[in-house]
Amino acid sequence: MMQHLIVLPVVLPLVVGLILLRTRHGAMRTHRTVGVAATALLVVVAMVMLARAAGGEVTYYALGGWQPPFGIVLVLDRLSALMIMVTSVLALGCVIFACAGDDERGSNFHGLFQLQLVGINGAFLTGDLFNLFVFFEVLLLASYALLIHGGGKSRIQSAVHYVVLNLVGSSLFLISVGVLYGATGTLNMADMAVRLTELPAEHRGLVTAGGLMLLVVFGLKAAILPLYFWLPRAYAAAPAPVAALFAIMTKVGIYAILRVYSLIFGEQAGVLEALERPWVWWLSLATMVIAGIGVLAARDLRLMVAYLVVISVGTLLAGIGMGSPEAVSALLFYLVHSTLITGALFLLAEMIGLQRGKAGTRLVKGRPLRDGRLLAGLFFVGAIAVAGLPPLSGAIGKALLLDAAAPWQQPWLWPILLGTGLVTLVALSRAGSTLFWRSHDGEAGGEALLRSRWLGVGWLLAASPLLVALAGPVSDYTRATADQLADPDVLVRAVLSDAGESP
Repeated sequence: MMQHLIVLPVVLPLVVGLILLRTRHGAMRTHRTVGVAATALLVVVAMVMLARAAGGEVTYYALGGWQPPFGIVLVLDRLSALMIMVTSVLALGCVIFACAGDDERGSNFHGLFQLQLVGINGAFLTGDLFNLFVFFEVLLLASYALLIHGGGKSRIQSAVHYVVLNLVGSSLFLISVGVLYGATGTLNMADMAVRLTELPAEHRGLVTAGGLMLLVVFGLKAAILPLYFWLPRAYAAAPAPVAALFAIMTKVGIYAILRVYSLIFGEQAGVLEALERPWVWWLSLATMVIAGIGVLAARDLRLMVAYLVVISVGTLLAGIGMGSPEAVSALLFYLVHSTLITGALFLLAEMIGLQRGKAGTRLVKGRPLRDGRLLAGLFFVGAIAVAGLPPLSGAIGKALLLDAAAPWQQPWLWPILLGTGLVTLVALSRAGSTLFWRSHDGEAGGEALLRSRWLGVGWLLAASPLLVALAGPVSDYTRATADQLADPDVLVRAVLSDAGESP
């Protein structure tokens, strides 16, 4: 069984998703039970994978028994195990929340939700550049349907923009993969890393063009400036559990940049080394600044949270642009924190909107909330965490990033990172006072919130104090992950050893 462990995060949601789609006219209670059980089992699988990867061994699974570099492989190392863990934890909170009724607003929610996990998990595990494209398409196809779940004019408009931009990104991705294959003769990422060390001078221009096109594609997925403008409206319009799951979607772009540009374009790539770093550093800082302005200007809580996702993207990309193992370790810690907390805030915004009647999540005077005190308490925890204030995990992640900055980077990173934290705190304080203090006279209204909503939000918000309690082991793991990424030969040898092509 253990030799098939690596393929389970792809096969499990694929099988469950197909079954749920095939039985889409069945009882919703059965669909909910199967969806939650499958996602909970995925959390268990992710925990086992994380424990297995923690020892530092890199393992792969050759689909169909075809060995690399010719066959399709799934690779498990510290980074992929961490990303699968974050995805499964986030997904469990989202699917539990959706069982309160969000899954009934359209058809096939649970089946599409599982197929979305297939694409995300596959992207984190694949060791093949073309299959990274394939899994991108799987997650995008599922996300198109989930985005318009429940219908509505705003969702349809956002979905059209989202689809068009991602189709352009997919076309660029396919072109760049073709260019790199034409120059290197392989699609296996480990094998491509080896062949770049022997690349003829006349092919370097092609590889540079392919690498920069990939950066554009991954930047679009991650929502870096100037490619972020699709994200706020799309995420704000999506159903709450879908928007919360989408918090990991931008991290797929972050992961792809980390994986491709450390493995393929690492130190062994010679003149192609650090192909993305100068671009990413300056664009990440600009992304934080523009997103901070968006947070201040937002007049809807869901839109504000969407811009907070963009701020987290800029923060993570700044860690990549800093280019040191310490910075990568810090960004991985912050990635876990920001993904789960922004996901929780999307869910919490939906709960607040349900109890404010027609005002919804708009930052205007509305009716008193039936569960105002408890919602305000959860909002306070989420706001403190996402703003990066002690004693919650955001403060640790930001402190690690600030400490990792080189002397020449500090004058840029420190004021921008701390400034966006201040802007976030001001915007969320203003939002909280409007939502919970400024209300019309009268009795509290709004619908009663089912237990599954509270459970889904609580599950995700609990990650912040848990990260503080486990800050030592988690930071040790992220540092080991950063060191493993800085030494791509470990992965290359593990994947190509049976093929006799290790360097």
